[in-house]
Amino acid sequence: MNEQRLFPELETNRLKLRNVNDNDLEFIFKLFSNEKVCEFLYDEEIFTKKEEAIKLIEWNTNPEEKGYNRWIIEKKDSNEKIGTCGFHLWDTTNNIAEIGYDLWYEFWGYGYMKEALIAAIDSGFSNMKLNRINAYVALENKKSSKTLESLGFKNEGIYRDKHLFRGKYYDHFSFSLLKKDWN
Repeated sequence: MNEQRLFPELETNRLKLRNVNDNDLEFIFKLFSNEKVCEFLYDEEIFTKKEEAIKLIEWNTNPEEKGYNRWIIEKKDSNEKIGTCGFHLWDTTNNIAEIGYDLWYEFWGYGYMKEALIAAIDSGFSNMKLNRINAYVALENKKSSKTLESLGFKNEGIYRDKHLFRGKYYDHFSFSLLKKDWN
């Protein structure tokens, strides 16, 4: 009998989500060294060295033991890597975790991230037994806010001075999705 995994591989109509591994080094570096992709990521400097991508991969290995993960999002028809998403800051006492995500800019506007997030959210509520999923979005990142709202996330207001980035504090919208509101 298979033991239930917290962060299993996931599949949608067009996508596969699998946990990041060493073979993803080039993609992770490409993704997080791109200024367009990282425009609103105020919690991390843009990657300039492959060592930074190696650290991200190492940080996210063994997700079952660590209690957080990062899935690589791949197109099923071509196995092309197009983005990542995953859970972190898991509060197991209160069944709350934060979801994060990013997508290579050539794939913006095609519904890929919404499709991936539906699978990730389903997994969070069923496998991690979450009751609440948090997401924080830079105020200027209208596309990300729109994606979350289309999934039923509620904008609870502004989390003031959420991130100190390059000497300046940045406010973020604080979004949440409760299990009872998820269809």
